[in-house]
Amino acid sequence: MSALRPTPVRPRVRALDAGLAAGPLFLVVWAAQAFTRSGFEPDRHPLSLLALGALGWIQIANFVVTGTLLIAAGAGLWRTLGPGRSVGWGSALIAGFGVGMIVAGVFVTDPGAGFPAGAPAGAPERFTWHGALHEIGFVVASLCWTAAAVLFLVRFLRRRRWVASAATAVTFSAVLTLAAWPDLDGLSVRLVVATALQFAFVAALTVDARQFARYPSA
Repeated sequence: MSALRPTPVRPRVRALDAGLAAGPLFLVVWAAQAFTRSGFEPDRHPLSLLALGALGWIQIANFVVTGTLLIAAGAGLWRTLGPGRSVGWGSALIAGFGVGMIVAGVFVTDPGAGFPAGAPAGAPERFTWHGALHEIGFVVASLCWTAAAVLFLVRFLRRRRWVASAATAVTFSAVLTLAAWPDLDGLSVRLVVATALQFAFVAALTVDARQFARYPSA
């Protein structure tokens, strides 16, 4: 019975709380803007376009703060789950997810799809260096999250944690399907849903790690 006795959660483990806060913060701030900013259509405009215009600083800050929370969550995972190559790489990739978010926020996308007012109705008329860096940040975030999901899936399978393995596999498949679906109609909404699933995965990892910290011998 003593092996199942909970141990006090160390202060450093509280960094895991950042993983719980990142998703709700990002999505609530996005929704508050998406349904109030004039000219923005959530079903047609990518969320990155909210970083443009007079109120663009709100979405820029949203990207940066969320990315910082993800980096903290990655550090919390590494310090909580202990040594191991898969844990080390997986935690670093979660932090990389956050770095990509920060890059995507600091370097804003190019105006297009009619937003903000005066932007071309279709694709941007020209691609700027900051628009290119924004896309690189998005790619880095996506690749880091994908690789982290694979590593943690392998970790769960090796530990015969079948429920966690199945949940990770389903989330991974859903995110890829939503992002890769060829129909451009509704792409913006699908990407928001995929982003929500990515954050949910990080939150689940942090909850699992906190449980491990409380019951390390279970």
